Amino acid sequence: MTFYNSLHTLRMDLGMLTEFVGFEHFREILTTDDVFWKAARNSLTWGIVAPLVDIPLALMLALTLHARVPFARVFRTVWFTPVLMSYPVVGVIWLWVYNYDWGMANLALRAVGLGGFAQAWLASPATALPALILVTTWMFAGFNMVVLLAAIHAIPPEYLEAATVDGAAGWRRLLHIIVPLLRPTIVNLAILDFIGKMKQFALVWVMTRGGPMWGTETVATYVVKRAFEWKTLDLGYPSAIAVIWFVIIFGLSLLLTRVLQRREALEF
Repeated sequence: MTFYNSLHTLRMDLGMLTEFVGFEHFREILTTDDVFWKAARNSLTWGIVAPLVDIPLALMLALTLHARVPFARVFRTVWFTPVLMSYPVVGVIWLWVYNYDWGMANLALRAVGLGGFAQAWLASPATALPALILVTTWMFAGFNMVVLLAAIHAIPPEYLEAATVDGAAGWRRLLHIIVPLLRPTIVNLAILDFIGKMKQFALVWVMTRGGPMWGTETVATYVVKRAFEWKTLDLGYPSAIAVIWFVIIFGLSLLLTRVLQRREALEF
């Protein structure tokens, strides 16, 4: 249905298809729509950078809990709690954290004598997107941590015991025993993380609405703006954006799956 709508001019005020335009919307999006490409770049950056941060952090947390550190259950609860929160709640919390005057981020910098680095984190195109990526890392690190912790517990103890007997301990055991055995889990988490970050909407809508200067605009927020905020009265154009983005996500997900699985097969 979305693809069908993308081939037409769909007037919201009339509630009907008014004109067949073929692939004109697609041509305009791909050749002249600068905002779409900015939104696509932001979404791709989010989809690539976030897994590179999320999964190593989650692995570190999982290994820490597996080592039975003091208060492990408390730490597990603390890190998993953000997963249970909705995007609007998380967005409001981090709006407070990033507030220039009394937000925790700037208060912490001032407390350690780095007040010169305090800034309006969401008001600059250079820092707004990294600030949002940090929020999603905080929000989903707990989920990845729990999955990786379960995978670590599933590793046969005799493997780790044999590694210890052979003199592999610490980093050597981590890099040569644990991580290779966790690779299928890491691959699946990376793919899910990539797909999830490529369709970010609610957090952006609550915290920045795509600003400043398109600095945090994602394809999802751009579709909503074109459909309902810009008074273009044409749902055909945002439908075409949605179709293009679906094809891009689907294609990149298949490519990522193929590359990671092939690399895994070669290493084993």
